[in-house]
Amino acid sequence: MATRSKGKSRQTVVRLDGKPSQKQAQFFASRARYTAYGGARGGGKSWALRRKLILLCFHYPGISCLLIRRTLPELRENHLFPLLSQLGDAVTYKESTHTFTFPGGSRLVLGYCDKERDVLRYQGQEYDVIALDEATQLTEFQFSTFKACLRGANSFPKRIYLTCNPGGVGHAWVKRLFVDRLYHAGEDPADYAFIPAGVYDNQVLLEKDPGYVSSLQSLPDTLKRAWLEGSWDVFEGQFFPEFSRQRHVCAPFEIPQNWRRFGGLDYGFDMLAVVWAAQDPKDGTIYVYREFGRSGLTLTLAARAVAEFTDCGVEYLAASPDLWNRRQDTGLSGVTVMSGVKGFPTLLKADDRRVMGWRNLREYLAAKRGEEKGATGAEDGKPRLQIFSTCTELIRNLPALLHDKHRPEDASSEPHAVTHFPEALRYALMAAPVSGRSVDRWVDPLNALGRY
Repeated sequence: MATRSKGKSRQTVVRLDGKPSQKQAQFFASRARYTAYGGARGGGKSWALRRKLILLCFHYPGISCLLIRRTLPELRENHLFPLLSQLGDAVTYKESTHTFTFPGGSRLVLGYCDKERDVLRYQGQEYDVIALDEATQLTEFQFSTFKACLRGANSFPKRIYLTCNPGGVGHAWVKRLFVDRLYHAGEDPADYAFIPAGVYDNQVLLEKDPGYVSSLQSLPDTLKRAWLEGSWDVFEGQFFPEFSRQRHVCAPFEIPQNWRRFGGLDYGFDMLAVVWAAQDPKDGTIYVYREFGRSGLTLTLAARAVAEFTDCGVEYLAASPDLWNRRQDTGLSGVTVMSGVKGFPTLLKADDRRVMGWRNLREYLAAKRGEEKGATGAEDGKPRLQIFSTCTELIRNLPALLHDKHRPEDASSEPHAVTHFPEALRYALMAAPVSGRSVDRWVDPLNALGRY
């Protein structure tokens, strides 16, 4: 491919070798405001991203583009050196600003965003096109900040191109927007396009390195599903890889009146998350049948919302012990404020031991074994936790939890947006009205811990 650009005194010709695959061609042709490309390893993502930016810079003289990678060393190895090799003397490169300037006046700026605060360097800047390589390594806050940089008083296209693999701190928001296509207020579904691609779509790689597929096939099952098959339900660093939509999600049904009902509540002004559960008295299986989440609610408004969604027969909601702390401004605890709302259910101070709580949740996710039937009511290898398919936030967030880097047995607090519903579930299960054989809990939480 030869690209021509007319300068003031000469015509520049750049020969770009390589033919795009079918999926890469789809990526090039996308006109969506936000286009994500990738999924599995080996799909030719970085090459496609660089090639798209080069073509844009030659086609639109004066356009301003930004290419982001998480760390500076990754930026150099994956993009700077290949760009210098491909473009040669056709463009000028300024090391101090990491900027390529094309003959027609177009700019391609290279940047990195290692820490959360690094993105603040880009606030107030304007770009027509932004490329985020390995976007799942960036947080949703960083993505939102870059979205605000996508502007300019000109006729150039305004787009963000992303490449991605399952896993990383940004797994949840990338999956939500591009794979699950679940949108919040103000997000237009028409703005988002996802082009899945993997190693089998990259014929150049298969021809040059035929052993690459074998190396992916030899990986442990979790990594193989993520890196070879491009599954967004499993990924490296996942805290609950055993979670399965097929095994743990069920169709809703009417909860029998004789089943005990309870739940868990995680309150924060950034998000109120509540789950309601019921226990089958025959085999001890717990069904999460309802959820509620909303941000920006005061304690009183949160209590009103919970009261509205709580059905008759719910015995209690287990909540974080910090709700029992008295506030300096009023001298009242969160529990006092919320319990003053008519219809608000009994609050139980949850056992908030994190590692113990996550172990307990993992026990519920594990399949029952027939030999344990006498202790747990096990039958048919069915897990003791089932979630109604209508509880979409819990289903989305639970498998998105990551391991804490410094405490592997604990779940990470980042990305914070995915922690609220799993925390509410953890509180609920630690206060479930039956005792588990392998977890130190209690038979009747209302009698054991007391009620407010």
